[in-house]
Amino acid sequence: MLILSGCNSRMVLNITLKLQVGTPQSDVAVIEIKASSMPAAKLGDSSKLEVGEWVVAIGNPFGLSHTLTVGVVSAKGRTSIGINDYEDFIQTDAAINPGNSGGPLVNLDAEVVGINTAIFSRSGGYMGVGFAIPINLAREIADQLIDKGEVTRGYLGIVIQPLTADLAKSFGVEQVKGILVSQVSDDSPADMAGLRQGDIIIAYRGEPVTNVGSFRNRVSLTQPGSTEELTILREGKQMTLTVTIGKLTREKLAAQTSSQSAEKLGLTVQTLTPQLAEQFGVKMGEGVVVTEVRPGSIAAMAGIEPGTVIMQVDREPVKNAAEFKRAVEKSSDDKSILLLLRRGNAQQYVVLSW
Repeated sequence: MLILSGCNSRMVLNITLKLQVGTPQSDVAVIEIKASSMPAAKLGDSSKLEVGEWVVAIGNPFGLSHTLTVGVVSAKGRTSIGINDYEDFIQTDAAINPGNSGGPLVNLDAEVVGINTAIFSRSGGYMGVGFAIPINLAREIADQLIDKGEVTRGYLGIVIQPLTADLAKSFGVEQVKGILVSQVSDDSPADMAGLRQGDIIIAYRGEPVTNVGSFRNRVSLTQPGSTEELTILREGKQMTLTVTIGKLTREKLAAQTSSQSAEKLGLTVQTLTPQLAEQFGVKMGEGVVVTEVRPGSIAAMAGIEPGTVIMQVDREPVKNAAEFKRAVEKSSDDKSILLLLRRGNAQQYVVLSW
């Protein structure tokens, strides 16, 4: 029920809560409560949740304590929302508003199946789309925080992107399944395992890979040093690689980040690789390619689609994803942004307003 940031303790109902440790990348923290004879909520199994199942959100919206709202599980495994670095959300239509963050999402067996964390809204209030961190994920992160004081994340050393129908065709793949490897860092675990730029990852640890966000999250929660299997497509042929998972550090994270999410606009872009530049008919450094567009977002309503190349932001050229992010942040106070887009052989200006 609390949002703890930049503090070590908080008094609530005469109980001292001490913030032990947290991980902002996943929006999960562990607090210590020195009290006795306190009832504890039962934790459920979020992997057993089904779309359409009834759930209850409990919280303190707008300072209104002990508020309970009811809805259903709208979707599972939501990623690329732009809220946290690592995302795997439960989506619900149970009303979640400012003040609900940190409250439980409960099933009809009175088991906590999620932690309410965010909403998608243009008004700042409820619009029917809320998100919760699955309790299985929160519990796994909390266990690491308690045992080690930090979350040790797995590392492959690759940059990945969604596999669109056009990209699948370009790489000679009939079915659009898996994710595309657009970059492999030198001497990384992926490089040493033989993974190459242009490979398509279709399974990890024997489980299908369906999208970028869930794959990234699964790798991050894999124990460094463990040996895992990657099933890939290369030149249309399926093969299996064995990779030893490395440990993610801040330096490695910065080195492999060539894609950026612009939450305000509702899209994700990636720095052009040589293959992508050739595919879209532009030169390296002449913009960034849109890899994902959130349904209902400002970008979607403007007709921007995956595969669109953004060449300029506010009449200034952007050469990579990092420059694009800085340009968008610079325009955040103006409530609008001018983009020069390239679709096929045509270029056009588009203004996005919020």
